[in-house]
Amino acid sequence: MDSFEFNKIAGAVLGTLLFVVALSIGSGGMFTPAKPAIPGYDLPSAPAEGAGATAPEPVVPLPVLLAKADPASGLKKAAICSTCHSFGKGEASKSTGPNLWGIVGRVHAASKDFDYSEANKAMGAKGEKWTYDEIFDFIKNPKAHMPGTKMTFPGMAKAEDRAAVIAYLRTLSDSPEPLPAVTAEAEPQKQPAPEAPKQPTK
Repeated sequence: MDSFEFNKIAGAVLGTLLFVVALSIGSGGMFTPAKPAIPGYDLPSAPAEGAGATAPEPVVPLPVLLAKADPASGLKKAAICSTCHSFGKGEASKSTGPNLWGIVGRVHAASKDFDYSEANKAMGAKGEKWTYDEIFDFIKNPKAHMPGTKMTFPGMAKAEDRAAVIAYLRTLSDSPEPLPAVTAEAEPQKQPAPEAPKQPTK
């Protein structure tokens, strides 16, 4: 290789290197992010002293919910129950669940044509009844309320919906159970808001 060829190759390599350096400098100037005046990250500050946290929703007692519940709304919400239960007076129980006519105030495991769980039978043997409170808690989460139950329904979380269903079930009777009285003690009680964290003294 003569000196002319060598100079051509060296010049090409040097030119390429200069181009890469110039491109790096140019792109760095165009895309360099702005630096904050004070290095670091902004952290959430504690609430101002004296500013309380948001108060939780008041807990509404069942007597108040039932007093406002609409049986017609409960009928619609109870439509899902018809998959496993019958509702009419004198109707036979289904293989998946007992007939619910007269369920409010009825003794547990009272239907003779349904094979209840042992947990339900044990309550029936003690004479325990399906009270308003019992039904209200049961349909919120059947398996948690009565371990061993055969009920596969996952539950109804909203208290107002459960009250509406119970209001409908109450109508399935020749002599519906009296509604629990709404007393001063049964009025919704607001839970106190948690205290705001105190600021450290300086």
